[in-house]
Amino acid sequence: MPPLKDEKLLSRSKEPEDSRGALEAFIAGISVQKIQRLGKLFGTLVFHLDFAHRRIVRRNLKFIHSDWPRGRIREFSKRIFQNLGITFAEICQMMFLSKNDILSRVTISGIENLSDALKAGKGAIMISAHLGNWEMAALVAPFYLDTPVAAVARKLRFEPINKFIVRLRSRFGFKVIDKEGALPEMRQVLRRGEILGILIDQGTRRSEGIDVTFFGRKVRATPSAALLALRCRSPVIPVFCVREPGGGLSAIIESPLKLERTGDLRTDLTINTQNMTDAIEKAVWNYPDQWFWVHKRWKHHYPDMFPEYQKRRKRRRARKNRKRGREIS
Repeated sequence: MPPLKDEKLLSRSKEPEDSRGALEAFIAGISVQKIQRLGKLFGTLVFHLDFAHRRIVRRNLKFIHSDWPRGRIREFSKRIFQNLGITFAEICQMMFLSKNDILSRVTISGIENLSDALKAGKGAIMISAHLGNWEMAALVAPFYLDTPVAAVARKLRFEPINKFIVRLRSRFGFKVIDKEGALPEMRQVLRRGEILGILIDQGTRRSEGIDVTFFGRKVRATPSAALLALRCRSPVIPVFCVREPGGGLSAIIESPLKLERTGDLRTDLTINTQNMTDAIEKAVWNYPDQWFWVHKRWKHHYPDMFPEYQKRRKRRRARKNRKRGREIS
C-alpha cells in the first residue's frame, strides 16, 4: 500500500532535522587538534588581510614594549591573530558541544576558591578578560558547582553575531544581562546568592569610568564590579580560561581579591578597581599572546596613538552637531 500524502510530507520534513543533527554531531566531533589547525590557519589569513586591526595590534605592542624591534612585534602580532583564530574556531564549535563535552576539554584548578566564596550567601563576582577562550571561562566553573550565573555583556552592533553570542551564552541556562542600565539587575543576581560574570579589560565612557593604570599607562575602567562588591559584600574572584602549550584549555580560578574599605566611597572604588585591573594585567603578562590586543585600550588618554580614530570621531561629532542644528532650526 503506498504511503499517504501526509506521511510523505512527514518523512520529508524529518530529513532536514536528521541532516542537521548529523552536521551538529560532525562539528562537535572535530578533534581539538583539528580545531587548533583550522583556527591557526584562519588567524594567519586574517593577519595578512586585515590591515586595520594589524595596525592596532602593532601600535599597542609598540606602546607597551617600546624596546621591541619591528621584527619581533610583527612575529608576536601574528601569534596574537593565530590565537584569536583558534578562539573563534573553539567558540563556533562550542555551540554544538554538550556540557560533558566541554568539561572533558577543559582542566580546572581552584574550584574550591569559588565554592568556598559562595558559602556566605552573598553570591560571587567573577571578573575576567578577553584572554584565551573567555566564553569558556564563564561556563566551566558554574558547571562544577551547579550554580546559576549571569553574564554582563554589551550588545554587539552586528545583529547576526550578537544573536549567535547570546544563544551560545544562554544555551546552558545562563542569563545574559545587557550592559546598558544593568546595575539593578546585577545587584539582584548577587542578592540571590548567584554568580555574576563581568569582563573588565575594555574601556568605558568618560562619565561611567574611573582612571587606573594598566601596563603602567593610564586607562579608563568600569567601577561596577568594585561598587557591587562593596555594596553587596560579595567576593571578587578572577577567573581565566587559557590555552596551554599543548593546546588544551585550562580554567584558572584564583583566590578572592582583598577588598579595601577606607570609608570613602570614591577612594574605595579607585583602589579596588585598580586591584582588579592588576589581576587582569598579571594574567595578560602570563599569557600575552592570548589577550585581545586588537582593542584600542589606551585611546582616551593617549589619542595620538590612533589619529585615524580621532579623525573619524571628529567627523561623527560634526555630523551630530549639524543634525542637531537642523532639528533646532
